[in-house]
Amino acid sequence: MRKPSGQWDFVPAEDVRELVADLVHRLEFEHIQLPNIFCVRSRGSRTRAYARIWGLSRIFQVTAGFAPTYVIEVLSQHFDKLPFHEQQKVIIHELLHIPKTFSGALLSHKGRYHAVDHKTVEQLFKRL
Repeated sequence: MRKPSGQWDFVPAEDVRELVADLVHRLEFEHIQLPNIFCVRSRGSRTRAYARIWGLSRIFQVTAGFAPTYVIEVLSQHFDKLPFHEQQKVIIHELLHIPKTFSGALLSHKGRYHAVDHKTVEQLFKRL
């Protein structure tokens, strides 16, 4: 049976989860609570992005009693083709969207005190 167009498939991405854990440790992102980070690989999206990060909004945290949680989604058709060092940079970029408060919110690309940009990613990558 064919899936309807526009429908996405999500599968757990343990390899990405291991990469996230390694980068969080090596870059000393102490604010990131690894038990509350989930990673999935998606297929079927039409976006050109390599990856996206999703935060659980405060309303779900308060009303349903959930802890702040993040999901890093890698888009298989783009991410999987990248060399490993580029995959690392993509994940660093996504991790930079997580604020120091680990609140479930997401930082934008152009923040007043914090930038999620190519320069910052390259600086962090060089620390590896």
